[in-house]
Amino acid sequence: MNEKLKSLEARRAELQAQANRARKTFANQFEVWEKPLSWADKGVDAFHFLKGNPFIWTTAFAALAHYKPKLASKALSIGWGTVKLIKSAKKLI
Repeated sequence: MNEKLKSLEARRAELQAQANRARKTFANQFEVWEKPLSWADKGVDAFHFLKGNPFIWTTAFAALAHYKPKLASKALSIGWGTVKLIKSAKKLI
């Protein structure tokens, strides 16, 4: 039994060393992607913030409609078309 425990401990140490090497390799490969992914994460956070606060959207659109009505009309038509496109795409999926 003692011999079996020693072989298991040796195997465990070998696997831990292998996992450590794999973690270091992954960390080195991930380093290139770290900054772009952090920006993407910030964008997702901003999207969720704006999605949860419709008052901001309403205020921004009201200001746009007041100062630039033609641009607001164009933005509204593009936005409405996008919403319809997304809804129809969801039905297909």
